[in-house]
Amino acid sequence: MGQRMGNTQLTDNVRKLMDLEEIRDLTRRYAHCVWNRDIDGAIDLFADDGVMDTGGQEPIKGRQRLLETYREMLGEAVFLPFVHNHLIEIDGDHATGICYLDLRSVVDGKSMVGAGRYDDVYERSESGWCFRSRKLSMNFFVPLDQGWATEPDLG
Repeated sequence: MGQRMGNTQLTDNVRKLMDLEEIRDLTRRYAHCVWNRDIDGAIDLFADDGVMDTGGQEPIKGRQRLLETYREMLGEAVFLPFVHNHLIEIDGDHATGICYLDLRSVVDGKSMVGAGRYDDVYERSESGWCFRSRKLSMNFFVPLDQGWATEPDLG
């Protein structure tokens, strides 16, 4: 019986490691799609009724609405996201996570820099892990020549 429990525990641990890596890969694939302006690819990473909350408007729900909004949002802009410091909690076929974002961008011909985080909810589907929801919270998104720091208080 001890051997059997050991195998079950090993199987559970391997499953958890695989789930963690698949979820990390999901966020990396999203960033890769944004880098390459692959809007269809980015939207395919969401559940059919998935939600994206950019904080600047009503949350966007469902793949068709996401597709329309992303096409409009990206327009001529260039977004180069770097995601890191990913924390994930798994509970069966559902998970939550936080990953941090460093963003380089060109908007209206201006070099921009930003930093923030995504608060994610993931779910396992027949095709693998997908986003149930993403909430983007930006700490700053400013022209590079302006910077994000305030004037130092020298007084």
